Amino acid sequence: MKKNNVIETITGYMFIAPLAIGLLVLTLIPIILSLIISFTSWSLVQGVKGIKFIGMKNFVVLFHDPVFLKSLSNNFIFILVVPTTMAIALLLAIIINKNVYWKDLFKVVYFMPYISSIVAVAIVCQVLFHPEYGPINETLKTLGMANPPKWLADPQFSLLTVMGITVWTGLGYNLIIYLAGLQNIPKDLYEAADIDGAAAITKFFKVTLPLLSPTTFFLLVTGIIGSFKVFDIIVVLTNGGPSDSSSMMVFYLYQQAFINLKTGYASAISVILLLCVLVITLIQFFAQKKWVNY
Repeated sequence: MKKNNVIETITGYMFIAPLAIGLLVLTLIPIILSLIISFTSWSLVQGVKGIKFIGMKNFVVLFHDPVFLKSLSNNFIFILVVPTTMAIALLLAIIINKNVYWKDLFKVVYFMPYISSIVAVAIVCQVLFHPEYGPINETLKTLGMANPPKWLADPQFSLLTVMGITVWTGLGYNLIIYLAGLQNIPKDLYEAADIDGAAAITKFFKVTLPLLSPTTFFLLVTGIIGSFKVFDIIVVLTNGGPSDSSSMMVFYLYQQAFINLKTGYASAISVILLLCVLVITLIQFFAQKKWVNY
């Protein structure tokens, strides 16, 4: 009996070994090393001998760095993309989930931007939002707007434009997840609500939303974490500009680590990024007990 238990235990460890090793090598060890390096003035090109511990200096400089503070505030503004995308996706999911024609076609149409290359999408959007010759501004001029916004070239609109494009690209994923959640709601509940004479808006707030709360919670957590990791669309569309108006923490981290070669400073940024994501995620996990119905 003991021999069988030992074999089962070894087999279990063998199955989880690849994931455990990957988690250790690709996640836990890099986090620990980044934390250690954040207290140094080291540059990657200097080698191990160039490591010089400077204590909390990187963090002190960081919170007096106007570009980092701008990137941090942009990240928190960018979080608004998540609830906006979820709200639009939920509305579309409810409409498509009804008895509409070409339901599968709508799913494909909305999902296409999500599965498309973000670089290709960004290049197309650069053409669409061109300040002088872009189709969007040409249309606005035709409609009578003398000075349409310069979108990606305007510090006041660059971040909002990136946010709008991100909402569009992420809509399909949220839509598919919400559709799956809607199809798992028992129809008996809606029939009971109809018998009680409940209006459509009442059924939405009393039946649909509560039963979709686990789906909403999943999309909210993953969406906010994803919003802090946004990088590729920023690089292609604006490269953090103009005047750092669309810079994000991951983008600024990349600049400091691989362009300015300030590895210690970049590691300090990564620590702050990790803390932001960790705190927000913990807040959501504690708050979900009050509104998520399993």
